[in-house]
Amino acid sequence: MALKATVFKAELQVSDLDRSYYATHSLTLARHPSETDERMMVRLLAYALNADEALAFAGDVSAQDEPSLWIRDLTGAIRLWVEVGLPDPKQLRKAAGRSSAVTVYAYGRGADLWWADAAGTCAQVEALSVWKLSQATSQAMAAMARRSMQLHCLVQDGDITFSDEASSVVVERMPLKVPGAR
Repeated sequence: MALKATVFKAELQVSDLDRSYYATHSLTLARHPSETDERMMVRLLAYALNADEALAFAGDVSAQDEPSLWIRDLTGAIRLWVEVGLPDPKQLRKAAGRSSAVTVYAYGRGADLWWADAAGTCAQVEALSVWKLSQATSQAMAAMARRSMQLHCLVQDGDITFSDEASSVVVERMPLKVPGAR
């Protein structure tokens, strides 16, 4: 018998002063049995940092041809492709061919090793942004995971604070690649 996804509900309030974006999103997340709380919470952070009325969670966690999150326009064209974790650099090149912009939020113990291997291929992808989250950040966010969550993300002058009713995390992220840089 196949294991079923666990459903999580999150009310995510985004106050992004840098983009002048302020909204509350009622989200339902299906956490696949193979997905950790850490990955799910990084997906929520990625949602907050790219929040837009058209932003949506993509399909199955294991689907190679779909991102973690995306923004599609009314024609179905992909404006933004967002990956969470340590994706295959070749998949990122394909994603850049299908999308106007690609953003990766890398996290975990293997992030540095992944980047050492992926940097060469990724350098050739013009519209790619890669951010590395510190392990302390992703693990502290994983501790916030609950079946029902009230979350707030504040972005101001590039600084990010992610919080729930009991705790807050100052998000430590490092740019590994920004669009246009070679």
